[in-house]
Amino acid sequence: MSALNSPSRAAGSPALDPVTLAVLAGRLEQIADEMDATLYRSAFNPIIAEAHDACHGLYDALTGDTLVQGKSGLPIFVGVMAFAVRAAARVASERGGMQPGDTWLFNDPYEGGTHANDFKLVRPYFKDGVLFCYLASAAHWHDVGGAVPGNYNPAATECWQEAVQIPPVRIIKNGELQEDVLAILRANTRLPDSLWGDLNAQLAALDLGVTRLNALLIDYEQSAVLKAFAALRRRALMLMREHIQVLPSGVYSFDDILDNDGVVDEPLSIALDLRIEGERLSLDFSRSSPQCAGPVNISRATAVAACYVALKHVFPDVPANAGVLDAVEFIIPDGLVISCERPRPVGGYTETILRMIDVIFSAMAQAAPERVVAHAYGTINALSIAGYKTLSPGQRRPWVMFSFFGGGHGGHAHGDGLSHANAPISTATIPPLEILEAAYPVMFTKWALRPDSGGVGQYRGGLGAIYEIELLEESAQAFIFGERARSGPKGIAGGGSGALNVFEYQQGSQWLIPPMGAKMRGIELKRGERVRLSTPGGGAWGLGAKRDHQAHAHDVAMGYVSAPPPLKAGDAP
Repeated sequence: MSALNSPSRAAGSPALDPVTLAVLAGRLEQIADEMDATLYRSAFNPIIAEAHDACHGLYDALTGDTLVQGKSGLPIFVGVMAFAVRAAARVASERGGMQPGDTWLFNDPYEGGTHANDFKLVRPYFKDGVLFCYLASAAHWHDVGGAVPGNYNPAATECWQEAVQIPPVRIIKNGELQEDVLAILRANTRLPDSLWGDLNAQLAALDLGVTRLNALLIDYEQSAVLKAFAALRRRALMLMREHIQVLPSGVYSFDDILDNDGVVDEPLSIALDLRIEGERLSLDFSRSSPQCAGPVNISRATAVAACYVALKHVFPDVPANAGVLDAVEFIIPDGLVISCERPRPVGGYTETILRMIDVIFSAMAQAAPERVVAHAYGTINALSIAGYKTLSPGQRRPWVMFSFFGGGHGGHAHGDGLSHANAPISTATIPPLEILEAAYPVMFTKWALRPDSGGVGQYRGGLGAIYEIELLEESAQAFIFGERARSGPKGIAGGGSGALNVFEYQQGSQWLIPPMGAKMRGIELKRGERVRLSTPGGGAWGLGAKRDHQAHAHDVAMGYVSAPPPLKAGDAP
């Protein structure tokens, strides 16, 4: 039952006035924002502390639906965390129910979405003995076992080859940390200190959330806050319906591909039929490829969350809560690459949700191109370099550098795409090279924009980047999980595609490219050898013939492009 149709726990009292609603909306968002900030400042892992691969929010006590999310957390978690809260609540109901002082922890990607690195913590919040809402935290832990350090295993064929699988368990019971659970977690990581620090940071964020909710409920009655939750969701639904009904009705279709699944070198289709009928929007992915052997599968929860992210890009003024999804019908049959079943591997979920966002943009562009951005670079290029650091004779310590990397965003109806930006699935940032060099025995010998990588159009795609990394330790292994090595990011409204993704690694004096394009595990590196990423630029918006000559001349002068200026419409060839 949706919260919109469930009995209101605040029924009978007058509706909130607009000023009170605005104040409560700000207070609630501030709670989630402060939880985000607490985690970022406390985590040990640079992917959380620097890149902000995490999220916090408040969730409905009856349905688990998203009520409020922090503005600096990953938007992809808005959808999946509702599934995560429901999963924890369901397991709790089988073990005596949610109790005050408990916090549940798990990383199950089939129930809670995304992949096994993303640990979800769910804490029930009680007021006067009654469950009022849930607070939840999700964050990307650095390493949680599996065959590959950092857990992006491009050759995995089962989830157990990717990472340890933790079902919903109480990490805190009656206010006490469960040492047995912690011991299991610490035994299944190469970096137990990092895990311990990140877990404590998430728990501190939840503690802060409880403190702020306590203060809010001193200032305002419970019924007023509950009414604010319901009103904000209704507002999101209303705005979504208003946006949809002004679009031309029809069916708009688009197909794109993933290079391969890392196991079988064949493309996989992500296919969408987008239907607009009045104020209703339907997203039908039935024509997409079946679930595959390799780790580009995603769960249905993750697929729904990817749709949410795309729709928020198209309709940015809609509040970030479950009301966005109430106006949308999702047709995602079981057994597809975007609705896989356990134990199909899901570690590379980022690559697949990026392609889902791409096809939604391209289908929507057929109805309203002015609203849509051309494809971004379409891959996070998850790179791990791992080895052992010698501390003293006979004593070594493992190290794991994991990071993701940027590329170009697509052009849009108002200008060129961003260069060297992060993926549109998040508000995360690319970890600074200074942080990575300080933490690991590597040196960046190149970190630069990639000329001519953006699509050509009236508004060109943003530029990708070139990263070159040299190993400073005696030896290590590298692992790459990327996409867009076979099919570049597409343009919109006649714009050209961005450049392909290129990953290269050095073996002596030779530079080699993985047989799978941008997926490979176990690359042996020796001191002084390098790996190089040349990431895609974004697709372009509009025909290249309409590009302003002065804008093109500026690009040439800056070294962004090397081609002569395109002809304007009507110019002689």
